[in-house]
Amino acid sequence: MKILYPGTFDPLTNGHIDLIERAEKLFGNIVVAVLENTTKNPTFNLQKRISQIKNSLSYLNNVQVISYSGLTVNCAKDLKANLILRGLRAMSDFEYELQIAHTNKSLNKDIETIFLSTNTNFSFLSSSLVKEVAKFGGEINHMVPPCVERDLKEYFK
Repeated sequence: MKILYPGTFDPLTNGHIDLIERAEKLFGNIVVAVLENTTKNPTFNLQKRISQIKNSLSYLNNVQVISYSGLTVNCAKDLKANLILRGLRAMSDFEYELQIAHTNKSLNKDIETIFLSTNTNFSFLSSSLVKEVAKFGGEINHMVPPCVERDLKEYFK
């Protein structure tokens, strides 16, 4: 079984990694799909985000990292993945993610969304929070993998 984990991953956090590790154990093959979203202005370009993810997950055997644009359900269909993974940190995430899951289901009835709650240790993490802390010189080594920490420190020099 193949599961798709889509996101912008700008940047990848330890919360993302936790979900990927757990999904690999549960579902076997996981495709991390990095969204090329032209409406957002990411901190890191698409290739840098893919490189960060590949570097951070090199110890996992059943993880593939790709990029995509457009609708997530179309990406899942193209990859023959019938599951989409989404992480939940708090109740506020659930409302947004449920809306997205229902929209995806309306677009393709054969694709299911699976929610995994974030490990309590990472429930406070978001990419925007990590960038904010890094911007003001705060310690982020407990929030992101080493390569992302280096890149953020360099970016906010």
